[in-house]
This record gives sequence, structure tokens and C-alpha cells, in this order.
Amino acid sequence: MGCYRRFILDLHFLNAVPNKEEKDAVDSCLKNLQLSWTVTPENNERVGETALPKKDPYYSRHLLLPVFHEINLRIGWISPGALNYACQLLKVAPAEAFGVADFYHFFSMKPRAPVMIRICDDLACMLKGAKDLCQNLEDILGPTNSFSCEKKLTWSKSPCLGFCEHAPAALISSAGRQPLEYSMGDITAKVVLDQINKRGSDSTIQSDSIPIRIPQQSQSDLRILGRIGKVNPKSIDDHINHGGGDALKKAIEVGSEQVIKEVIDSKLVGRGGAAFPAGIKWESVFRSSANGQRSYLVCNADESEPGTFKDRLIMEGDPFLLIESMTIAALATGCKQGYIYIRAEYPKATEHVINAIKESQNHGFLGKKILGQSLEFNIELRRGAGAYICGEETALFNSIEGYRGEPRNKPPFPTEAGLFGQPTLVNNVETLLNIPGIILEGGHQFASIGTAGSTGTKLFCLAGHVQNPGVYEVPFGVNLNEIIELAGGVSGSGRLQAVLLGGAAGTFLSKEELDIPLTFEATRKVGATLGSGAVTLFDDTVDLSAVLLRIADFFRDESCGQCVPCRIGTVRQQESLVRIFCDNSENPLDGEKHLLEEIGKVMSDASICGLGHTASNAIQSALNRWELPSRKNE
Repeated sequence: MGCYRRFILDLHFLNAVPNKEEKDAVDSCLKNLQLSWTVTPENNERVGETALPKKDPYYSRHLLLPVFHEINLRIGWISPGALNYACQLLKVAPAEAFGVADFYHFFSMKPRAPVMIRICDDLACMLKGAKDLCQNLEDILGPTNSFSCEKKLTWSKSPCLGFCEHAPAALISSAGRQPLEYSMGDITAKVVLDQINKRGSDSTIQSDSIPIRIPQQSQSDLRILGRIGKVNPKSIDDHINHGGGDALKKAIEVGSEQVIKEVIDSKLVGRGGAAFPAGIKWESVFRSSANGQRSYLVCNADESEPGTFKDRLIMEGDPFLLIESMTIAALATGCKQGYIYIRAEYPKATEHVINAIKESQNHGFLGKKILGQSLEFNIELRRGAGAYICGEETALFNSIEGYRGEPRNKPPFPTEAGLFGQPTLVNNVETLLNIPGIILEGGHQFASIGTAGSTGTKLFCLAGHVQNPGVYEVPFGVNLNEIIELAGGVSGSGRLQAVLLGGAAGTFLSKEELDIPLTFEATRKVGATLGSGAVTLFDDTVDLSAVLLRIADFFRDESCGQCVPCRIGTVRQQESLVRIFCDNSENPLDGEKHLLEEIGKVMSDASICGLGHTASNAIQSALNRWELPSRKNE
């Protein structure tokens, strides 16, 4: 168990008493998680069935996040009474639980209005009028996060919500006994408020108002996106009619070692940004499981990189294939328990994935007797709560376990000691969706697509000043100019100024660099990265200084604060850019540029995780490609 051991604190509970709604929210959540709880006033003893062994003292703490979500959805914030009651049942110290809840943007520890409007003001939405939208809402509703007992509605600005192809976008959360959560795109302040009024008067309106958009839907050669828009995402029968289950049956037939061999032969690498060979991960976890260790499978669906929305599209449009892909991975590596960690910003995707899990269980694709054989695998869904850092795999583990989403030092690596201290296989949504094709066609066939160093196809998310924003699937090796043309070319003024490749943690490229092949090896040569596949276009009317400031603000706000280089470095980076672009500072521009380079190097070399390693990438790439503006006083 090693790194997983924690200190056990004495439990000192608050005097706060939950009201009926708060108590019911906690109880109903635990009931929905299929736990049988018995609480006695004398000693608060409880009995519950969980996915963890009873001997583990932390076996109930991993329920903190779903309980907090239920409280938040019922009353709009996490009150002292609700917190205290949840802590009594879960045997967690309230001081620790408060620190966990306060870590996440989605939870409030202070009273707030039951209806919350989150307006994305990140890069794609910023280019499509988010600033004016926010000003209009402020004129109507007052300042962000304002609250009074009479006020039923408030709003706040939000980092990227993952609906960049429909910018500007909003996420609406309405607390109550029948809570509503839905996303809206291509909006104005009037459209948002009218929709809230309409849904408030008609509780039967549940569906998300943002449609799934597949610009390449007419193409027949799509390997990942090919079923989206054709298969009903809520029907397992339709999934089966479109070939669902075929890959799972073949994987069971050929056995674990052959499945892993096909994944190794395919040269598939992770599509989340790190590009680690998938087969190596699978083989390592398989060996641990074969030695009798309890192993876990985690699907990282916390797609929080600004400008990225590919995984959301898959989960909304083809959730059953994701469940099948996870099941193949689990059976091949010996994992009996899996988790999908999904962004809180994706209510429609969450709804579809939950339905797919239930339907797969009912039809024998999940559970203790998969397809009637002695094969077991179960999946639980965990919603994140608005923390970019939880896209980092070890921070994600801490979040599932009921701790603050702070990264762990490596080694040990997840395949050795991951979730709950056990060997863990982590893949993201896009990576897993490649598995059925590899099983059905063979690893070598998959490796014949793309290039020798980057095999298969890749999903790219085009947003900003592009004619047809959306997710595009192309073989590795297509260059940047070709994919821009595939999306209809540059919109706005029609004259391209810059491209941000890989999201906020990515790299700016100039219009002279559009012939770069989109492969891991080609981008590495020019100091760029594919990252999560985000491609954001900026026409020549955009003030790039405002874009750099927004990126710096993002990393300052999203740093978890655990390590000094990142906690201090992201703040100093933002302050330096403010002096360059906003203040009449007497500091020489060359001095500021040198300071930014030093800050970036320290963060890259000394931070614990990828957030600190990449927090200066986009800013450094811009400073290296474009002249800093001259100040008025120089």
C-alpha cells in the first residue's frame, strides 16, 4: 500500500444540525450508490457495501465527491449542517471534508442563489463575444456571485466549459428536489435568461440544448466518429445493431495475452497529451493482476484543456462503445472494478454514460457474468467538480478517493501504485475508442494508418476563427493547413494571425508554420506539441496580448498550490504580463522577457506535475515569435 497510507485524525464533529432537505440529500445519494446504511445516535456506527475491502479504513471516504454533488444539487451550496451529517456517516473529519469541498470551483461553502449561470470567458468564447455577454448579465443581474435571500439567480465567469464549437457557451445549474443542469451554446444574455424562465416553469424539460455537430458525418472512413449521429446513444439495441459487442466477443475469444499483443502491435499511444504507449501500460497491469494484486481501470474523461471537446462528443454520441472499450481493457488486464471520471461541465454526456452503464449491466455486458461467462467487471461514474488539475492522473486518483485533487510524486507510477494504492490502468476516452477497431482488424492494420511514429487517426478540435468549428478525425501526418482547409478555412477577417496548438498548455504557431505535419515527432522537432488536439485560430483583428493574459490568468487560478514553483510561478508570470501589457511600469521590456523565461524554466524543471511543466509553454512560444509591444512611456 506504501504511498496510499494516510494519517488517521481524531473525529471532532460540528454542532451544526442538518435540516430535512440536507439530510435527505445525503441519504438519497448513499441509497442511489446502493449502500445500506444504519446509523445509531450513540456511536454513529454504520454498515455499508462498497467497492473497497472492509479492512481498509478509508473505504467510505471515496463517497465524499458524489455526496457533495448531491448536496450542491439539492440546496445550491454545502452548508455546515449537511457537511457535518455527511462526515458523521462517512467517518471523515469535518475539517478535512471542508478542505476537500473548498478545493473545487463547483462547490460553494457559502450561501448562494439556487440557480447558477456559468459563462465561459476562455479563449474560444472570448473570440465570440463573451466579454459583452458578461457585461450584459452584470447589467441585468448585478456582479458575479452576488447573493441575497430574495435573489434566486446569480452568475459567474468560468474557464473553458468544453463547448468551443458553440461559443459563447453557458452551463446552467438549478438546485432543488428536481435539479436541472444543462448547457447552452451560441448564446446572448436574453437567450440564457429566457431559457431559464422557460425551464423553470416546465420541469419536464431535461434535454441539453446543444446539438451534436459532426462536420465529417458524410465520410465513410471515420474510425472513431463514424457511428456518432447514426447510432442512438440511449439505445443498447441500436448499439448492437451497429456492430456493438462484436469486439468484446472477439476479445473474450482470443484471450488477454492476444488482446494485449494486438494493442502493442498497433503502436497506439495515449491521446490525452502525454502520448505514452498504451500496450506497455496494459502489459504492466496484466502482470500485476496475474500475481494476485487487485487492479483498477480508470477512464480519464476530465477533458479540461481549454479548446478541447472531443471526448465530450464521444460520450454524448457513442457512450456504449466507450463502455465496451473499457470492458475489453479490463478483461485483458484483469481489472474487476472501473471508474469513469467525468467533467462536471458535461451534464448531457454524464446522463448518456450513466444510462449506458445501466443498460450494459441489464444486457450482460457488465457485471459478474459478462456475456454469460465467469468474467467480472463493474463501472462506477465519478463527476469532477471543476478542477483542471484533476485531468492529471494522480490528482484524479486523489479526487476519486475523497481527497483534494493534488498530484502525487512519481515514482511509483500508476501501473504500480495508483488508485487506492493498487496497480491502475488509466486511459482517456479517445484512446479507449481505438480499441474495438484494433481488436476487430488487428494491431498491424491499425499501425499501417498514419506514420511510423504516430499510428492511427487523431481527433482535432477546431475552434475560434474557423468557418466550421468542430471535431475532425484525420490520419496522423496531415498538416495544419490541410486540417484548417478541411474546416472551411479562416473566418472573421479571413486573415490568419496565429494558431494555438494543444490548448492553453500548448504552443502558438505563426501563419508561416502551417505546413507542419500533425504528428508527435514532427511537432516535437519545432518545439510544439499536439497535446489534447485543440486547434484554436486567431484572425489578425485579435489582440494577442489579451489572449496571453487570459492564459496566464487560467494557470494562476488552476494551480493546485501544492508545490512552490507552480504556486508562485504562475502568479509571478501573470504579474509580469500585466506589467508588460497593462501598466506603465519602469521595468525594461527586455528585463520582463528575461524574467518570464526564468519563471518558465523553474516551473518546467521543478514542478510536481504537468500543469507547472507546461504553464509557460504558450506564453514563451508567443514571446519567441512576435515582438513585444512598445510602451507609451518608452
